[in-house]
Amino acid sequence: MTATHTDAPASFSATVRARTAGDHRHAEHAPFMGALLDGTLRADGYVDLLAQHRYAYEAIEAAADRLAQHPEVAPFLHPGLERLPSLDADLADLAGPGWAERFPATPATAAYVARLQEVGATWPGGYVAHHYTRYLGDLSGGQHIGRIAARTYGLTPTHGGRFSRFEGIDATAVKDAYRASLDAAPWDGEEQERVIAEIQEAYRLNTAVFSSLDHHVTA
Repeated sequence: MTATHTDAPASFSATVRARTAGDHRHAEHAPFMGALLDGTLRADGYVDLLAQHRYAYEAIEAAADRLAQHPEVAPFLHPGLERLPSLDADLADLAGPGWAERFPATPATAAYVARLQEVGATWPGGYVAHHYTRYLGDLSGGQHIGRIAARTYGLTPTHGGRFSRFEGIDATAVKDAYRASLDAAPWDGEEQERVIAEIQEAYRLNTAVFSSLDHHVTA
């Protein structure tokens, strides 16, 4: 009798990637991102994006400090991922010390930050969902965006172009380790579904932030 062959079930990290691919594409195709990627976004629009990122990363990285010893979160907190120092330096270069007055958090960013603070305080799996969305995005497509921004706005590694640079990090190794940690996370099927839904929510919140910056897009 011939044995019946059955495919092995997909890993959780592969399932996450497949289930959220459409949400990722939708965020990438927002008009603001389209203008950034094709080099037509005004410079103040890029600085505003950095400012909105800065508000979000403040919430993410404050929670990381609190959750550093939590067994569900600790495997994802790779040294060198932190973005606040690079964002602060880039904003100082490009907008000066009063950048926050010129570029306040939009209502969409405020809603995003509120969600980051909520999951950071109450739900480790939800926090990982947002951490995954931001940092793996930075290590992947964020590198392409950084190169385009550098060409468009004349940024350098020492002036305005630090955000997309991860000094001393092997991006491929970190991404592989991150996905292995997703596969090893102690979540049952129900919790995995909740995490996937929260990643989709993270993309929705980010897309709303991009839409809140559409006024920078040249008509």
